[in-house]
Amino acid sequence: MAPSPASAPPTCAFCAIVGGQAHAHRVLDEPSAVAFLDARPLFPGHVLLVPRAHIVTLGDLPGEEVGPFFLQAQRVARAVEEALAADGTFVAMNNKVSQSVPHLHLHIVPRSKKDGLRGFFWPRHAYKADDEAADVAARIRARLALSG
Repeated sequence: MAPSPASAPPTCAFCAIVGGQAHAHRVLDEPSAVAFLDARPLFPGHVLLVPRAHIVTLGDLPGEEVGPFFLQAQRVARAVEEALAADGTFVAMNNKVSQSVPHLHLHIVPRSKKDGLRGFFWPRHAYKADDEAADVAARIRARLALSG
């Protein structure tokens, strides 16, 4: 069973929002997740979706909670796009690195053509050769085979 916000670290800002101890502009309040406006948005309508329980990374989210969490992500992404007449959305999640709050959160950002964002927020680099890509793919496949 997942930890509850009550058992979360006392400094978890997102648990405080989920528990009602901290203010946020909520847009969704469901048994599996809570969504609220990011206090420092990339664009107006930038939403954070968090599991109600204190979960740190996607790998920590219990398997039976993955589906319900991402169904809410799908709902919120559609609502953001429609409510703001956006051309689309950018949906992203950090795990550990660049995770400003150690509570799993999914960014759902409204996008418009020519809004100034260019792909990801970091430089992208091609593989040096196809055999390098093949090696990386094989290592990931091997780990997936171990996990069933």
